[in-house]
Amino acid sequence: MKKRILVVDDEPEFTNLLKLSLESHGYYEVREENDAEHARAAAREFGPDLVVLDIMMPEMEGNEVAAALKADPATRDVPVIFLTALVSRDDAPQGTCSSGGHTFLPKDIRLEKLIRCIEDKISARQGVAAH
Repeated sequence: MKKRILVVDDEPEFTNLLKLSLESHGYYEVREENDAEHARAAAREFGPDLVVLDIMMPEMEGNEVAAALKADPATRDVPVIFLTALVSRDDAPQGTCSSGGHTFLPKDIRLEKLIRCIEDKISARQGVAAH
């Protein structure tokens, strides 16, 4: 069964490219949402295994979207990866940064590293759910 990934970013070209890249591997079903205010409803309807979320968006910041997802019983356990231009490869030499329990990745991350991070987050969630 394919893992469901919700990608939330205000740039449709970016979400479409990420969707095509992830789906080309055959393991993911990806839904795009370009309006941060609709992200919570999209997450409830789609039931993602993970959300990839931009931080800087015009109508609502990514941290506000993440807080809304965590406050909703239907989505509170869904892991979030922030994919942002605010973090560079120099900031995250191993490919990731963590702060406050969240994972931050640079937008220019290699697809293989992003997939590894997605798989780690989904596996960690399934490990917690199994206990």
